[in-house]
Amino acid sequence: MRELRRCAAVLFLGVLTSLGASAQILIGQTTALTGPAASSVKETVDGAKLWFNRVNATGGIYGRRIELISLDDHASAEQAAANALQLITGRQVVALFMTRGTPHTEAVRPLLARYEVPLVGPLTGAALFHNPVDPWIFNVRAPYQREAEKLVQQLATVGMSRIGLAVSDDAFGEDTKAGALRGLEAAKLKPLFVEVFNRAKPSFAGLAQKAKAGEAQAILFFGAPEIVAEGTRQVRAAGSNAQIGTLSNNASAGFVKDMGANAAGTIVTQVFPNERSRGTPMVREAIELARAAGIHELTPAMLEGYASAKVLVEGLRRTGSTLTRPGLRQALEGLQRLDIGGLELGYSANDHTGFDYVEVSIISSDGRFRR
Repeated sequence: MRELRRCAAVLFLGVLTSLGASAQILIGQTTALTGPAASSVKETVDGAKLWFNRVNATGGIYGRRIELISLDDHASAEQAAANALQLITGRQVVALFMTRGTPHTEAVRPLLARYEVPLVGPLTGAALFHNPVDPWIFNVRAPYQREAEKLVQQLATVGMSRIGLAVSDDAFGEDTKAGALRGLEAAKLKPLFVEVFNRAKPSFAGLAQKAKAGEAQAILFFGAPEIVAEGTRQVRAAGSNAQIGTLSNNASAGFVKDMGANAAGTIVTQVFPNERSRGTPMVREAIELARAAGIHELTPAMLEGYASAKVLVEGLRRTGSTLTRPGLRQALEGLQRLDIGGLELGYSANDHTGFDYVEVSIISSDGRFRR
């Protein structure tokens, strides 16, 4: 037992040494680099790299460059956990960053506490990562339930009452459904229907029939971009002209492309300011860096990646030159009233929510998100 403890201590000291002595600050990411969500993932990563590259070009963090190591989990929660373990124990990353998806982040979560690794900016707004507070997860975006409530509120405000819900049969679906139902209750409405579809093999024949028969005014689709696009196609083929609404996980140019001719008029909630609003300092800064990098137009997904990178970088700076994983967690929890350019964020030991910004956009005929 004494020998085992000695080996564990040596291993732990080796981890600290590798974190402290490396010429780079290694940040790990497991996400869907291939498959239907790849285009949206690329947008968030491109946005994050705008800020990482700027920081590296201006001296890095205490003279050390930030290196983002991204591994493809093929949208598999099991692979996400395997990737995270490899990043934490093999590559010795100081933090994980922008995991995509609720079940995927759930799969990674046990490793965070086990190895004392912060996760910053998960690309999910699931309530279970907000309350109760997980000491190792630092959210940047608003919760999905807040988005779903806002979406219902918007539809009710313009007089819509026959609103149907289409949700995936997973933690994401349950979470978003809860928010939508709360919004409907506040508006003194009941859902026209609640259709639950299989996330792996979705079928929308029943949904399309219910939408047509019930003369649905709106359908709130909570799912991955390609699933929402296919469901919308089937609803339209059945003859329903219901307004389609979805959440910010689909706020990307890739989603607009997936939707094709059905994109125009789709309502999408947003968790960051207008990506073309130069009046917001963070947006103006991101636009200028994007153009310098040859990117002609920001998307909402890019802006989310950019904001998440700014939060992580500030945490790294405040950790100090001796960089450890627990030290980064402590520094992040000390980010109170952090202004990243027109948006203010505050963490504490009892609050890891991040921003609570939610508004509604609609996709225009030219494929842009109009506010």
